[in-house]
Amino acid sequence: MQGRIMKGIAGFYYVEVPDYGLYECKAKGSFRNQKLKPLPGDLVDIEVLDSEKMAGNVVQIYPRKNELIRPAVANVDQVLIEFAAAEPNPNLNLLDRFLILMNRQQVKTIVCFNKVDLIEDAMRNRLSEVYAKSGNQVCFTSTYSGEGIEEVKQLIAGKTTVLAGPSGVGKSSLLNCLLPDANAKTGEISEKIKRGKHTTRHSELMPAGEDTYFIDTPGFSTLYLSGIAKEELKDYFPEFHSYEGQCRFLGCSHTHEPECRVKQAVAEEEINRIRYEHYVEFYEEIKNTRSW
Repeated sequence: MQGRIMKGIAGFYYVEVPDYGLYECKAKGSFRNQKLKPLPGDLVDIEVLDSEKMAGNVVQIYPRKNELIRPAVANVDQVLIEFAAAEPNPNLNLLDRFLILMNRQQVKTIVCFNKVDLIEDAMRNRLSEVYAKSGNQVCFTSTYSGEGIEEVKQLIAGKTTVLAGPSGVGKSSLLNCLLPDANAKTGEISEKIKRGKHTTRHSELMPAGEDTYFIDTPGFSTLYLSGIAKEELKDYFPEFHSYEGQCRFLGCSHTHEPECRVKQAVAEEEINRIRYEHYVEFYEEIKNTRSW
């Protein structure tokens, strides 16, 4: 029987088989020998051990079109990365780290700023300007007023979309708007620190319509750019691409060199300064990280 892994918890994998339902499965030991771990989103074959209890084993994992490391999911079409526009204020440094990781894995990413009912137009315009040339679509939502919800529904239709972002930005509330039957637990917000408690502890596929799935994932507060060489970092800033080859020095890092076309574009406001400053920070961080 063929199905799709909807969720994995503590060695159990919950596989949705069309026309039959949800089976609780374990993975065969041979996967460990292959160093292959089943992931939410995997298309699999299962053998049924108990049809009454809906229990079985995962016996085959079909080739993946892609695999994300964090969050650990497979066969996705895109990622919807959500940050709050206010309460808490958006951590654009953390957002840019996430965009680099998704860009490196060649996964389309949509940037969603939630809670826009709490900000003025000037702040909305500023956020739009920061990411206007980042290569990512930007949308604004409010689960309070309903603004932007229909736009997001159109963006996810017919696709498998990962919902990612820090804790406390309103992911569960957005999920409840998009999937009223999902019964996602809305996180409590600490009045003192304006951060949310982690309410989603495992990545989980949720049907959202015909050929449409949402993958809710645990919130994160830190991201490391491990495994990325400083020389390749510029490749993950699309706004730099049109200036490549125009610098004085071949292999320009766009950080300290004179007559750098990227630095000139920043000075002339052709490239957003916030994005560029994050690039320089990440470059120095990678350069100063010891390789073991």
